[in-house]
Amino acid sequence: MSLRLKFVLALVGLVAVATVAIGAFSYGTTRNELLGQLDDSLRASRDDVVAQLQRPGSLDRVFGEDRTGFRSRGDVIVQLVVEDGTVSSAEGPTLPVDAEDRERARSTGVHSWMRDVSSGDDEYRVLTTSLGSGDAVQVARSLEETDEVLAALRRRILVASVVVIALAAVVGAVLARQLTRRLVRLTAAADQVRATGQLDVPVPVEGGDETGRLGAAFSDMLASLARSRDSQQRLVQDAGHELRTPLTSLRTNVYTLRRADDLDPDDRRRVLDDLESESLELTRLVDEVVEVATDRRGDEPEAPVDLGGLVTRVATRAEQRSGRRVEVHLLDAATVIGRPLALERAVGNLVENALKFDASGGPIQVTCEGGRIEVADRGPGIAPADRDHVFDRFYRSDAARSRPGSGLGLSIVADVVGRHGGRTFVADRAGGGAVVGFVLPVG
Repeated sequence: MSLRLKFVLALVGLVAVATVAIGAFSYGTTRNELLGQLDDSLRASRDDVVAQLQRPGSLDRVFGEDRTGFRSRGDVIVQLVVEDGTVSSAEGPTLPVDAEDRERARSTGVHSWMRDVSSGDDEYRVLTTSLGSGDAVQVARSLEETDEVLAALRRRILVASVVVIALAAVVGAVLARQLTRRLVRLTAAADQVRATGQLDVPVPVEGGDETGRLGAAFSDMLASLARSRDSQQRLVQDAGHELRTPLTSLRTNVYTLRRADDLDPDDRRRVLDDLESESLELTRLVDEVVEVATDRRGDEPEAPVDLGGLVTRVATRAEQRSGRRVEVHLLDAATVIGRPLALERAVGNLVENALKFDASGGPIQVTCEGGRIEVADRGPGIAPADRDHVFDRFYRSDAARSRPGSGLGLSIVADVVGRHGGRTFVADRAGGGAVVGFVLPVG
């Protein structure tokens, strides 16, 4: 069942319930009002009859053979139930009397009761009043007029209910069409994406209601998926391009080793060293590609991170691995809330990048001041044309293409810093070299 049909059925159901409730209330109120007026007229007639019966000789005049002394009011029927159970009618038809009426008529005291009785095809409203002497007087009126009024009211309520429900169905269909129009288009867009895999389908985003916000969110989601797919495709293409160099070198060296008998020991050692270097580079490239592709850095929980201690650990580890000196300058290092391992990887990539490009053999300087971390080297520096791209994936400047590396190290730094709300920067170092680092928000 579609949402549009559910909306129409719900609206029709609510209108039907409301109409039936209003009709039932109106019918019940009108019926009670009519019966109340009928009962009031019966009580007035009863009082008139009782007043006449209290006159001397009234019973003979009213219920005697000639019945000339009493006239009932309008269409009111009057009859007397005597102690022995016989019934005498003043004028008009004689209404049936049951055993309860006779029993209550013989009771002492004056009291009244009301009930409906049937005589042939007619219904009557009967008010019985005991006179305290063993007799009871009954006044009655036909319910035909009241029933006709109520029947006409029932017909009107039924017709009005049918008309109102039909109008509710028409209005509900129009409203449902208007309200679900954008949802239908949104569903069609989702079905097209599911069927074709295309992410550039048009999505309705007009309106500021829930449907409009849903369309805007769906459009943003498709745009994010498109960017993610494009990024994955570029990653695969760039990774394939970067993998060709070490793979080509490995194949060349393997081919050379096949002629090992023709190589002298020095050439063989250089080939093996080159194989080891290219294997390590290939392993590093694969690891970084896997890290970028799986994007597992976001799974690490956040915690307070002492940037001074983090920089010291990274510098110590870099010295042990490279044998180069890494100087640490802590100038009021701050504590930030972040992912410790990710930040440590970012600082480590900066230091490794500096060690790779600094061939002077001098120390690498790492400075931490507040939330700012910068790594300075004495390498060839970074050309102005390359500064806007050094943090892009797989970007390698012309000067860096002859050096080992995947072009992913600094892109990982930019990704980690961006996730922590910070920014990266590149600058020239006084006296030659480059300064690369990032700034994290503190507090």
